[in-house]
Amino acid sequence: MSEKTKILVTGAGGFIGHHLVSFLKNLDYWVRGVDIKYPDFGKTDADEFELLDLRTWPNCLQATRGVHEVYALAADMGGMGFISTHNAQIIHNNTLMNFHTIEAARINNVARVLYSSSACVYPIFKQKETNVTPLKEEDAYPAEPEDAYGWEKLLTERLYMYYQTDYGLDTKIARFHNIFGPNGTWEGGREKAPAAICRKIAVAKLTGKHEIEVWGDGEQTRSFCYIDDCLEGMFRLIKSDWKQPLNIGQDRMVTINQLVDIVANIAGITIKKKYIAGPQGVRGRNSDNTRLREVLKWEPAISLEEGLARTYSWIEQQVKLKRDGAIRAEDVEILAKSVIPE
Repeated sequence: MSEKTKILVTGAGGFIGHHLVSFLKNLDYWVRGVDIKYPDFGKTDADEFELLDLRTWPNCLQATRGVHEVYALAADMGGMGFISTHNAQIIHNNTLMNFHTIEAARINNVARVLYSSSACVYPIFKQKETNVTPLKEEDAYPAEPEDAYGWEKLLTERLYMYYQTDYGLDTKIARFHNIFGPNGTWEGGREKAPAAICRKIAVAKLTGKHEIEVWGDGEQTRSFCYIDDCLEGMFRLIKSDWKQPLNIGQDRMVTINQLVDIVANIAGITIKKKYIAGPQGVRGRNSDNTRLREVLKWEPAISLEEGLARTYSWIEQQVKLKRDGAIRAEDVEILAKSVIPE
């Protein structure tokens, strides 16, 4: 390339966005990252990083200036504990960000835009059994998404496809299925199931109290995709000629109980599960990767066990660092109280 392709990653302070910036830099692209915050874990590799609130129109115009491609990842989101209790906030914030971003991309003559959608767009009535039939892209209609997060994602998919047909903007839509990995939220209420389970088991291991809480009966099913596969899938999609939504995820379905057992085995302990009431989402969900394989000539390759091993190792380290920091603070306080007066 005589001139490097310039890429904007919105949501570059978040989990997937932070990883994507590094992925694109390793491929020698020029990258601008935009978010309302810097990444929580590690320094960004972006050539430029701008702190911008994309809910406002002028900020979206600024963010999309002078770039050839946009990965639209910015979102107000989290795990089931968050998205099931913040419906108005999610629709309000995400709609503003996504609607302004696509229009700003059009105004600034961006060549192509990839939108990060979600498996939450799929209808509840197709996900009521644990042994669910894998979800094909066309299964999104007739619509009955899960919570406001799913409705907002589905509406924005329609918007991006209309920008394609009405304005000729090259848009891509990636429907993510439970992306996980290191350097993501692992506590505080916005973390997703793999991170929450890794944290709980790390705490159980370090404290010697080998019991963790599981929401529901633990028999709800999901498929989980490691972050490196997600990045590769996005990159292949934006470079493809495909113009319809496409699943990006693993097609191996496990129960939450099985997920707990896999992580416990990685940690080297046996865990007792305590079942409690809590938001569980749909009963079962799995990705049908038939079209993914046909369109991209590729599919995710990192096993659940390998991805969880990498993720657990990182989260256990974070738990240790936080625990050691708390211990050091307590030691300082004790020492201060034990000083003998002159």
